[in-house]
Amino acid sequence: MNDYLWYNDIWVLLIIVYILLSIITFIPTFLAILKKVELHPNGKSFKESDYYSDLNKKKLEQHYSRLNGTLIFWKNQAEKYKRFQHYTLGWIIPVGILIPILIQAIDSTSSKFFVTLISTHIAILTAFHKGLKVENNIKAYRLGESEFYDCYRKLLDIPEHFGKTEDEQVETYFKQVESIRKLVRNAETDNMPSIEDVEKIISKSEK
Repeated sequence: MNDYLWYNDIWVLLIIVYILLSIITFIPTFLAILKKVELHPNGKSFKESDYYSDLNKKKLEQHYSRLNGTLIFWKNQAEKYKRFQHYTLGWIIPVGILIPILIQAIDSTSSKFFVTLISTHIAILTAFHKGLKVENNIKAYRLGESEFYDCYRKLLDIPEHFGKTEDEQVETYFKQVESIRKLVRNAETDNMPSIEDVEKIISKSEK
């Protein structure tokens, strides 16, 4: 009678390798959740502009300082969702192709467990990806950040785009930035997962 040696079972080794790889490749996403992304605005700020009066420079600098936390939040959220998107697609695509092939090779308990493990992993990733509305959130936060900096650069480079007088330009800029904030806030609210959405995703995965 031959003794069973787990380290001679290729399926057990595949299980260990798969678990380790799934954990290691999740580290960038985990770091994005924990770490704050720093802002690196390029070019001159309002303080260095030769166009605006000292009073309006002060208003613009104070306005930007109050937005700083919002911009960091948008950047962090976009980076977090982007990394999770890469992690999810990086596993779903190759594993989705491999599962039908691996099913044909099932010949032991450990091989069944391996196929069950990777199927469960992909099912969990798919559920979280859909439930958290990852793609929509990436677009919302990236668009908000991009729209703000476009507006910011326009006020520095072509202030006449916002009006004829300096005061009118600053006032229009404030209103446009507030509109961008509302758009992102509305998108964020719409993209929040609801209990009903989660229940639908779970029921589909169980079929």
